[in-house]
Amino acid sequence: MSRWWDKNGFRTILIVVSLVIALLIKQTQAAVVSEVYFLMVSPFQSQQQLILEDKLTNARILELEQRVMELEQQNQQLKQLLDYVEAQTTETITAPVISRSGDRWWNRLMLGKGSQDGIKPGFVVMGIGGLVGRVTHVTPHTSKVLLISDATSKVGGTLIRNRQLGYIQGKGSSKVVMRFFNQIADIKSGDEIATSTLSKLYPPGLPIGRVKSYQHHQDSTSEIEIELTAPIDILEWVIVQPFQPKLVIK
Repeated sequence: MSRWWDKNGFRTILIVVSLVIALLIKQTQAAVVSEVYFLMVSPFQSQQQLILEDKLTNARILELEQRVMELEQQNQQLKQLLDYVEAQTTETITAPVISRSGDRWWNRLMLGKGSQDGIKPGFVVMGIGGLVGRVTHVTPHTSKVLLISDATSKVGGTLIRNRQLGYIQGKGSSKVVMRFFNQIADIKSGDEIATSTLSKLYPPGLPIGRVKSYQHHQDSTSEIEIELTAPIDILEWVIVQPFQPKLVIK
């Protein structure tokens, strides 16, 4: 018996343990194995869960910071616009920019106010810094604006320092071109440009921009490049001013 046990005892113990484990698994529907597995892997799962929660928390914090920054930028622009409105002597309408075409960014934009708010075709649109454009079409709740940066837009302009007159045409960018009817020698970089008394689509004296560069042509005319003072590409709010143009708006 002793020799048999020495030879087969260990194998017998393994068989008994296996039978007991099998019986436990059957009786508990593998709950014991599940518990053992859980105890083995739970430390790793807890660590992974903490890492995941940390990533989600950081992402949420970044999102909230961006939202706060966006609101601060919007509030600052709106405050500047309201300060501009308070300085005006004529009645104005504050309107949000609600739509722009990606391929015509410098040509037109859509406002979130229309005829029900008192806006009519021909009204002038101003932004922080100066002239933006004019209203061309109106619906009850929206208004379409032709920007002065559009290549089809023409504005009568004055070089404020010496009162020289010309007309301004858009170039589809933050710069426009002003052409004079004769050659002007007295032009300086930084000279300010405004709408002229001869303009038929805009009232006189509205700020447009500053001289960026200039050149003289062989046909005795002068041409200057103007940097617009209104940041047309990033405006989110504008001011609409009543104006009756002297030309029929098309």
